[in-house]
Amino acid sequence: MPHQQPADHRGVVEEVVLGVDTHKDTHVAAVVTVLGGVIDSKAFPTTAAGYRSLLSWARGFGLVRRAGVECTGSYGAGLTRYLVGEGVEVLEVNQPDKATRRRRGKTDTIDAEAAARAVVSGRATATAKTSDGPVEMIRMLKLAKDSAVKARTQAINQLKAVLVSADAGLRDSLAGLTTPILIRRCAELAPSDEDHGGTTADVARYTLALLASRIQRLTAEADELKSRLTSVIDAHTPRLLERVGIGPDNAAALLISAGDNAGRLGSEASFAALCGVSPVEASSGKTQRMRLNYGGDRQANAALYRIVLTRLRWHAPTRAYRDRRLTEGKTRREIIRCLKRYVAREVYSLLRPAPDNAAQQRPAAA
Repeated sequence: MPHQQPADHRGVVEEVVLGVDTHKDTHVAAVVTVLGGVIDSKAFPTTAAGYRSLLSWARGFGLVRRAGVECTGSYGAGLTRYLVGEGVEVLEVNQPDKATRRRRGKTDTIDAEAAARAVVSGRATATAKTSDGPVEMIRMLKLAKDSAVKARTQAINQLKAVLVSADAGLRDSLAGLTTPILIRRCAELAPSDEDHGGTTADVARYTLALLASRIQRLTAEADELKSRLTSVIDAHTPRLLERVGIGPDNAAALLISAGDNAGRLGSEASFAALCGVSPVEASSGKTQRMRLNYGGDRQANAALYRIVLTRLRWHAPTRAYRDRRLTEGKTRREIIRCLKRYVAREVYSLLRPAPDNAAQQRPAAA
């Protein structure tokens, strides 16, 4: 029997808040009042029909404007896209801390209620990524490319391991070659049908040729994916790849961290915190100091680090900045931390709409 939307004495529909604990096969939803009182909870399948039923069920209790969802970038991605499409503001909710779980226990219903209450209390403030635009395409292409590169590296290591214990004559004929030439020579071994069950040397030739062919296929696959990745980035944020040290992989990592709706990041400081390059206050008593930020997206943090290392080698203004800070007594590690922060500011200006770029530009010293 469908629920009737409650209304006050003026006939105004009351607002309620939705919280969802996401899983692979089912989502557990809870509805709470704007004061945090639990109204009801229920599980729904992770299907298109399940998403529709979940929202219809929640709207049966009142007006749903906000929803707190766990794991919006993985298990909750599909539900997040649906809710945003239906005009519901979705906020990313972190899992409850361990101390709370020790006190209250752990169930899916408790987690869903906690997600809703995090929205009501204001603890959940991060707008979820929409995952429905160019950045989502970039994420999928980078995932496939990274997988191809990892498999290729594994195949290269296996080929060299086979060569170590191969017949001395075969090993000597391939000794002293660079890796690209070695792969090409192994692929040209052209094993015959008898190599499948012949001598040890025959099987070694067959295995080397097979691995070399696999490496060549994976190399071609990785190159194709890199080309597609570059095309999507050029179409989405063309100026990003024009900056020194920002190639397709680094650009992809930073764009994935920001998401398709980069406007959810209110300032360049919020983007720096998202990338884990903002300093964190660690003062106590007479000690006043800042410490490193160990949070944030570590893939984006690593991308900023690679960009800085490239600029320290090839970018004259960055090298001049390093030399100046060294004379001021800064260590190399401290300088790199500062440069990562400056690069995050520069990248943020490129992710924002055009009118904001001029105000957010950083001097060329970084």
